Amino acid sequence: MTAAFETMLVEQEGPILWVRLNRPEVLNAYTSQMGAELVRAIKQADGDDSIKVLVLTATGRVFCAGADVSAGAGAFDTESGEGAKNFGSRDGARTDSDFTSAMMGAKKPLLVAFNGSAAGVGLTLTLPCDIRIAADTAKFGCVFTRRGLVPEAGSAWFLPQLVGLSTALKWCMTGALVPAQEALAAGLVTELVPADQVEARARELALEIAENCSPLALAITRQMLWKFAGEDSPKGALAVDAALNIALGARADVHEGVAAFLEKRKPQFPLKVSTDLAGLPWPSSKAGG
Repeated sequence: MTAAFETMLVEQEGPILWVRLNRPEVLNAYTSQMGAELVRAIKQADGDDSIKVLVLTATGRVFCAGADVSAGAGAFDTESGEGAKNFGSRDGARTDSDFTSAMMGAKKPLLVAFNGSAAGVGLTLTLPCDIRIAADTAKFGCVFTRRGLVPEAGSAWFLPQLVGLSTALKWCMTGALVPAQEALAAGLVTELVPADQVEARARELALEIAENCSPLALAITRQMLWKFAGEDSPKGALAVDAALNIALGARADVHEGVAAFLEKRKPQFPLKVSTDLAGLPWPSSKAGG
């Protein structure tokens, strides 16, 4: 029997899986349990062909205030045992709560709807997602140095990829809260909306993807962009993109996509992520496994 979600609300609405961080009484503070449940939600989306997009948001007025510091000064001290609540283990190995790996391997688009502010891990846990929108009142903080810590969850790589090294250095070195408008200008988020319209806009974006795009093409595309964006040249992408399109061109999704375009209707893509990724010319197992 599948365990219940305790730190988040997980609900399917048509082709969308809504994942809402749900510890509003502590500003949705992160724990390793929350990380493990986030991994489970991503796996749930990946394993269900009826789910086309996952949207990550939160209840209450804050998206996530960062790690749970209810243990006080020892909140990150794994020697005392309290730190495992945040790190997942004494050595920092997030065996069950490795949300970064789960996101990087995800086969469904991952959208983030910042209903409010995000700091520390509350921000970094969203960086491997694909599209981020935010309330125009939200603030963002890479506050690690102000706590005596360093950027975690791979954010020393993700953040410069998204906002550039200069901006990442400024944000991490000062640890200051960044207003939504600055986050938009830097590219951390793609658009701002009034706080009471964040979920509606996220739904609109998710449905635009779900109703118009091939799930198979989406799964491969997000893997290609994340894999090749950090490389020094386009050689890696060039080595696979033509071969992938030749292979896909003979499959039913491309036939349907072209027919729908010519007939001016929404496509009904028949191929499934769960079964039809196999056999495509990919240089690693990421797109198919």
